[in-house]
Amino acid sequence: MSLPDLVRNATDGIRPETAGWTYLSFRTVRRKPDDELAGQTGDEETALIWLGGIAEVAGFGTVGEREDVFAGKPWALLLPPGTSYRLRARTPLHLAIVSAPAESTLPARLIRPDEVRVEVRGKGVTERRIHWILSERDPAARLLLVEVLTPAGHWSTYPPHKHDEDKAGVERALEELYYYRFNPEQGFAFQGIYTKTDLNVSIRARHDDLVLVPRGYHVVSAAPGYDCYYLNAMAGAVREWLFTTDPDHDWLMDWKKI
Repeated sequence: MSLPDLVRNATDGIRPETAGWTYLSFRTVRRKPDDELAGQTGDEETALIWLGGIAEVAGFGTVGEREDVFAGKPWALLLPPGTSYRLRARTPLHLAIVSAPAESTLPARLIRPDEVRVEVRGKGVTERRIHWILSERDPAARLLLVEVLTPAGHWSTYPPHKHDEDKAGVERALEELYYYRFNPEQGFAFQGIYTKTDLNVSIRARHDDLVLVPRGYHVVSAAPGYDCYYLNAMAGAVREWLFTTDPDHDWLMDWKKI
């Protein structure tokens, strides 16, 4: 997969057939106050993540509170296959919509900010804040969802790791994407994606970029002066977050999977 294929427009979004993989779909949507958004999940498990704004959601009431991704923890709505949804924006509204094919009888569920588990990983210039929207501990059929806030000048997704092979108890093959936001908005980060054999890519990820990680080790470095946010979505045949750290850099591992 070449460099132009890895960076996408988040508003246009991706589907498996356009991403060149099997599971993940993603897009962002915006609505003005009083505008509606409606849809149907079809044969997919679907999550709506409130990046910013407030909406009235049929069956769930008022959802959302933060102005943007740097102003607190998210709300999210997890919907099983075969479910319709409808909402009306009360303020300017910015959502991410993530989905993957699944079979599920789980009920629709609203995930509130106080249910989002917070984790701090790393030390010094590798410290970053994690918001687990959907970890493998949480009931879901296919999706894994997490927000990462990386302070300006810090490294993230560090040490580099991968999850592109299916080895029970060691590593699970998971497609992954990164949706970026920066504060201030003209900021950027460098994302490396590489293998030991045939892939060595460095991407300057900018505000509103969608970056695909179909395989390989990956790592992120936020430019000084610009706080970095990204929303990670992952999905695969087995919903288990198991990864392999690059053995060259495993000695730098200073956080534990919890």
